[in-house]
Amino acid sequence: MSSIQNFNGKRIGPEIQTKRLTDGDRELARGLFTLMAEVFAEACEPLSDDYLNCLLNRGDFWAIAAFIGDDIVGGITAHTLPMTTSESSEVFIYDIAVRRDYQRQGIGRHLLTALCEAVADVGILEVFVSADNEDIHALDFYQALGGVPSPVTIFTFSGDEG
Repeated sequence: MSSIQNFNGKRIGPEIQTKRLTDGDRELARGLFTLMAEVFAEACEPLSDDYLNCLLNRGDFWAIAAFIGDDIVGGITAHTLPMTTSESSEVFIYDIAVRRDYQRQGIGRHLLTALCEAVADVGILEVFVSADNEDIHALDFYQALGGVPSPVTIFTFSGDEG
C-alpha cells in the first residue's frame, strides 16, 4: 500500500491501492464503471456478465481501479492501439474519474502514473488522452501532470446517420 504524496514527498491523502481489473474482477469492474458514470453524470446501462467477462479478458483493455480500504474511489480505462508505421502500440485513455468526495487528493495522478507504469512494463511508451476544450478542469489536470497538448479536431460519426 502506498500513500499519496505531493512533490515534496509529504503525505497529502489517505492510503491508496490500485489494481488492474482482469479475469475474475467482474463485480469490481461493474462497480468501477458505475462510479465513473456517476462522476460524469452519464446514463449507465447494466452490463451483462458475458460482456464484462469478455472486456476484462482482453489484453488490450486497461481498467485500473483505485481503492481506499475496500472502497473503489476512482479508476481509469484505456485501450491499446496497434500502430501501422512501426511494430509498436500506443495507449489511449478513454476515461479517468475520481469519486467527488476524493477529488483533489492526488488519486487521479496516482491512477495515471499506475497506467503509465503498467503499459511501460509491456513495452508501450506512448499514452495519450483527449479532452474537450471546454473542460478546463481536465485540461488543467493533464497539463499539471506534464501532458503536452496537441491541437486536433475530433470528428464523431454515428452508425445511424445517413
